[in-house]
Amino acid sequence: MHKVVQKIRLVWMMLAGLIGLLCLGAAHADVATPDTDSAASLRARYLALTPQLSSNQFKRPLYLHSVESPKHLRGEIYALVDYPFAAVNQAFNDPTHWCDMLILHINTKYCQASTRPTGTLLAVSIGKKDYQPLGQAYRVNFAYRVATSTPDYFDVGLSAKTGPLGTSDYRIRLDAVSVPGNKTFLHITYSYAYNLAGRLAMQAYLATIGRNKVGFSATGSPVSGGPGLIGGVRGVVERNTMRYYLAIDAYLAALATAPARQVEQRLQNWFTSTELYARQLHEVDRATYLDMKRREYQRQQPAR
Repeated sequence: MHKVVQKIRLVWMMLAGLIGLLCLGAAHADVATPDTDSAASLRARYLALTPQLSSNQFKRPLYLHSVESPKHLRGEIYALVDYPFAAVNQAFNDPTHWCDMLILHINTKYCQASTRPTGTLLAVSIGKKDYQPLGQAYRVNFAYRVATSTPDYFDVGLSAKTGPLGTSDYRIRLDAVSVPGNKTFLHITYSYAYNLAGRLAMQAYLATIGRNKVGFSATGSPVSGGPGLIGGVRGVVERNTMRYYLAIDAYLAALATAPARQVEQRLQNWFTSTELYARQLHEVDRATYLDMKRREYQRQQPAR
């Protein structure tokens, strides 16, 4: 029974850790075929979300949304970041930079980008919240595509057809547009599909180690004098969408640091940021996280 629970736990760390992102309201959109007016649409969304960006529970210009349907899950974040668009575009139009960002997540054990005749591939291993052999982690192969890249808008997507235990159709998308003030408006989206086996694994996770965990959205039901927070699979999606947004922000913030110090700065930035939302995101102490991530980062270097 213990081995079964451990297997379920690892699977759901993978599912929760996949930074799934797809365009708003289009769970099956092809990341390589953006709308012709995507930049204009994202700017319109920025204007529409101004009130939420100005005042929210995150204490930063950020809006988070999640959706659950019978066979799909999706999480997304819109965020205004204080970095020039050119810097953001350069950072995330390079698949190796994606690996340097993805490794910040506590459940990412390894990431390697490679170029093949069919295109660029990101091999990502997802596992436990401590250091472990790669053979014990789950490997997911993502196809990497730059759908659009212009002087003021870009759209980058990752996709994987299959995953473990009945999961499939992983879609990851990051698009961004320049906005006034030399800033950038980001849209991060994440989705995947699951069948009966995936649903059963999800239910087992939520009935055991995930039963007391929450996300960020208010449920409207008061708990201990305050608003209740979403749990279940939407809580899983929200926590990990936030972890990946904070990884993107930590990567960008470290670009101002000397190159030799950037890796360490990213790790410190990510942990500090996640602790601002400790109820949802705290898992280990700083020393444990830093030791694990330094080892994992070094492990993926020779293969790159």
